[in-house]
Amino acid sequence: MAIGRRCTARLKSLEVEGPEIRRAEPDDCSAIYEIFKCPKVFAGTLQLPYPSREHWRQRLADPSHSTYNLVAVVSDEVVGMLGVQTFQNRPRRRHVGAIGMGVHDEWQGKGIGTALMRAGLDLADNWLNLTRLELEVYTDNEPAIRLYERFGFEREGRLRQHAFRDGRYVDSYMMARLRPSGDVTT
Repeated sequence: MAIGRRCTARLKSLEVEGPEIRRAEPDDCSAIYEIFKCPKVFAGTLQLPYPSREHWRQRLADPSHSTYNLVAVVSDEVVGMLGVQTFQNRPRRRHVGAIGMGVHDEWQGKGIGTALMRAGLDLADNWLNLTRLELEVYTDNEPAIRLYERFGFEREGRLRQHAFRDGRYVDSYMMARLRPSGDVTT
C-alpha cells in the first residue's frame, strides 16, 4: 500500500503535459469552490477563506459579458482557473484586461499556471484585442511573480498595505504586460 502511495505521489510531482484548457461552465462550481478553499490559493488571492459553493455557482452561471473564465482540466478534474476581465463599459480602458488566477494547492508547480497563462494571453492578444494586461500579486508570492515575469509582465509599482491577510496588512506589486507593438491589431 505504501509503495502505491509513493508512486502516486511521484506521478503527481511530475509536471503536467498539456492540461485541457476550456471555458468555465456553471457545472464547474464545485471544483472551483474546492480550488479557492485551498490555504495557498486564498492566501495568494484577495479571496477570503470559507468560500461559498453557491457564490461560485452564481458567478459561473451568470458571468459578466466582460469576464472570461478559463479552467485547466487534468483527467476530468478542474485543477485551476484564470479569469480575464475586460473594461468594455469604460471606453478609454477598452484595450485593458485584468487577470486573476488560482491553482489547486496539490497542482501548484506542475505547469498548470503556465498553461492557463498561455491560454489567457492567447485569448487577450488574438481574440479580445487587448494591448495591456494587468494584475496584482502579493510581494511574498515569489512563484507567481516568476511566472508572470516569464510571460512579460513587469512590476510597475508597489501597493503598500494593499490587503489584510492572516491578521496583518501586506503589500502587493502592480504588474502589467504590454502586447509587443508588432502584434497590435487596430
